[in-house]
Amino acid sequence: MSWVANVMVSVDRVDNAHVEALSEWLRTAAPRRAQPEACGVGFLNLLTSVDTNQWGGWKHPECTVWAGALNHADLSALRHRASEVPWREPNVVQLLVMDQEEGFFRMWMMRGGELRQFAPLEPNEEDEGFYRHW
Repeated sequence: MSWVANVMVSVDRVDNAHVEALSEWLRTAAPRRAQPEACGVGFLNLLTSVDTNQWGGWKHPECTVWAGALNHADLSALRHRASEVPWREPNVVQLLVMDQEEGFFRMWMMRGGELRQFAPLEPNEEDEGFYRHW
């Protein structure tokens, strides 16, 4: 049985090496949800490479975005790890996370030396009337 979290990280190009290191941590050392003794939950791929651009349109994106589908990831550990990275351009870092059974991404950004959730804070999937079933 899987528990999938969709994760995207957008950074300034000067921080690509930091995302590569974060990806390697996810692959080899990141703890699993409810299984902290097990390590490795997946990895991130660069979606916006000039060579392997995965986006539509006639132009190359003018941003740097990495993404991955993580299996049984301890998302608190991921956020903690991302907050400890010595980002060269911390104000540009965006971490977008959509956990399984969530309907939208939550966006986290570095501000004042800490990772804070910016959007959306509410409503969420548990709120009455969130889903409009016809």
